[in-house]
Amino acid sequence: MNMKVLVIGGGGREHALIWKLRQSPRVDHIWCVPGNGGISSDAECIAGDPGGVTALAALADKLKPDLTVIGPELPLVRGLADELRKKGFAVIGPSMSAAKLEGSKIFAKEFMKRHGIPAAETWGIFDSEADAYAALCSADWPVVLKADGLASGKGVLVTSSPDEATAFIERLMEKREFGEAGRRVILEEGLSGEEISYIVLTDGEHVAPLAPARDYKRLRDGDHGPNTGGMGALCAEGWLSKELEDRIQRDIVRPTIEGLLRDGLPYRGFLYFGLMLTEDGPKILEFNCRMGDPETQAIVMRMEFDLAEVLAQTAAGKLVPAALQWKRGASACVVMAAEGYPGEPRIGDRIAGLAEVAALPGINIFHAGTRREGSDLFTAGGRVLSVGCFDASLDAAVARSYAAVEKLSFPGAQYRTDIGKMARPSASGAKRE
Repeated sequence: MNMKVLVIGGGGREHALIWKLRQSPRVDHIWCVPGNGGISSDAECIAGDPGGVTALAALADKLKPDLTVIGPELPLVRGLADELRKKGFAVIGPSMSAAKLEGSKIFAKEFMKRHGIPAAETWGIFDSEADAYAALCSADWPVVLKADGLASGKGVLVTSSPDEATAFIERLMEKREFGEAGRRVILEEGLSGEEISYIVLTDGEHVAPLAPARDYKRLRDGDHGPNTGGMGALCAEGWLSKELEDRIQRDIVRPTIEGLLRDGLPYRGFLYFGLMLTEDGPKILEFNCRMGDPETQAIVMRMEFDLAEVLAQTAAGKLVPAALQWKRGASACVVMAAEGYPGEPRIGDRIAGLAEVAALPGINIFHAGTRREGSDLFTAGGRVLSVGCFDASLDAAVARSYAAVEKLSFPGAQYRTDIGKMARPSASGAKRE
């Protein structure tokens, strides 16, 4: 049966998913709400608020999609998947109750503790800035501070500086830069080791791991500067030994899936485990109830399976993990961001070089903050483009991605120059430069 697919979201993650979905012979048509300038070349974009549950449910009634893929966290936390399933639609995305794993860091910590999932030690949960400031006086450094709610990937600080920690609490709890998301704050130990993004696809019972990835969250080279939604990503074969992956599955993934079942939290979709591979074994840093961005951009380039077919099976509760096969080799993705990001980005600048780069073999440009005017594309958000490449080796994929980035330009463009050049994952979990 041919499929019509509705994708919710308008970032690089959604463009990458659409790029892969379009390769399926089963897919007849793709809609995207709201989409962006680049997505408009690959799908029919429909204006709308990706967080507007009522309007999106009404749109689904009108379009009658065979499959809906919800990309960002906000509509999931607000219950879009539940509303669509009530109407009989096939959906990739967890229930609102399960999406609290991302929607509330405190809920996630309590879930981990209840089900014995290894994680960083929690030193305190605070709804008073005075209590949070006081707790810093007795903390063992480095520490991790987390806003309880959704903060677009910017609500976490890892620091060894009391001044930096104090300023972060002030931003969250006094200035309310992230609104209600920063009303409560968690203080926990800072783990050391190698960080990796481990994402699985699940129908609530069967679990299929995706290829592990690594992202780069800080704005500047050397992991300096403010946190962002992500400035680049890598995905290569051989990063985890069989023994380490078996341990991740045994100690973290399986207890999470079983815990969701026991707690009555329906889950059909992608589940992201942000992991730290410590000397004491893998520990979870955070859950996301969807795929990561820009990890998705790197991961889809290694997919050697029909994504539409696999997602349709997952939505129906019939996921076959063996169907997920992966290309041997590596992929890299470099994010180009607007001037001012991650604060107030400069927008409205014309992007040059897109046609030239699009003609390069093996290069993929996934759009995020762009808008189209005729044949021209302009910046329209913080993270503008994700420029990626798949190749036989990671070094080659990184080099070709950067060669493409250098052919693209817009005023004030910023990007890291060390994606793939520092802290590459290793099969053992030990840090490797």
